[in-house]
Amino acid sequence: MDNKYLVLDIGGTSIKYALMIEEIEFLEKGKIATPQDSIENFVNVIGNLYDKYKDDIEGMAISMPGLIDSKNGYAKTGGWLRYNDDKHVVKILQERCPTKITIQNDAKSAALAEVWKGSLKEYNDGIVVVLGTGVGGAIVKDRKILNGKHFFAGEFSYIWTDTTFAIDGTDNMWGYVNGAAALNGAVAMAKNLPKEEVDGFKVFELVNSRDKAAIDVLDKFTYQLAVQLYNLHCVLDTEVIAIGGGISEQDILIEYIQKNIEKIFDKVPFDIPRVKVVRCKFRNDANLIGALYNYLRIEEK
Repeated sequence: MDNKYLVLDIGGTSIKYALMIEEIEFLEKGKIATPQDSIENFVNVIGNLYDKYKDDIEGMAISMPGLIDSKNGYAKTGGWLRYNDDKHVVKILQERCPTKITIQNDAKSAALAEVWKGSLKEYNDGIVVVLGTGVGGAIVKDRKILNGKHFFAGEFSYIWTDTTFAIDGTDNMWGYVNGAAALNGAVAMAKNLPKEEVDGFKVFELVNSRDKAAIDVLDKFTYQLAVQLYNLHCVLDTEVIAIGGGISEQDILIEYIQKNIEKIFDKVPFDIPRVKVVRCKFRNDANLIGALYNYLRIEEK
């Protein structure tokens, strides 16, 4: 009989949960609100989920925001959930939920899903870039996540995109420049529409109908993105870059990223290795799948 696991994807506003088995089969799924006030409520909400499934599961696998020391179950920071800053989250949860528990950063979980059964399955080295509220991601080396000394590797949102001295604000950080909201805002401005009326669906409705203004914005947006992907490749000499996030479902986005990174390579007057851009296989379920893989890998050690 297949072992079952309770898997949680903790976001800033909601916690997605699933009862899963190793073959990436979802037996049950649900979603509840993320506590905003205290770690005590956070533990209580997760504890209630545990109570529901405790007689059926081998353990709990968690994806969560922040700088996460997965090996030791420690959150150096909790991302938007500041009450998790500097907390031994696993030990705290185990006081309420006496079972094996693992935690991993959300973007790194998404990357592990791609390594396990997704777009990086056939590669040793790769980069995952998730276009969401900001620019998340992870670096994969020899099929393992590169954490860095402070678990900061892959926090792409903080990369500076402007080399001038105009650094009074944070508008030039990559998370602001290439987060999905930046694309929405640029299309709204180009089309002289109220910002609140332009979301990702509206953007690609215009783009896919070949609206010139929207296409021009997409071209600029993906060129800025491609510049940073090129820079990452120069540092890491990777085999493939996988693009995730909701807008990655759009074929034309991947097409324009590849076109623009090729344009950059073409300008280089030397023969350097090129990198392939692909779409992440797993979308809304990526963090859940990667969290389970993280659990299984730690269990093996």
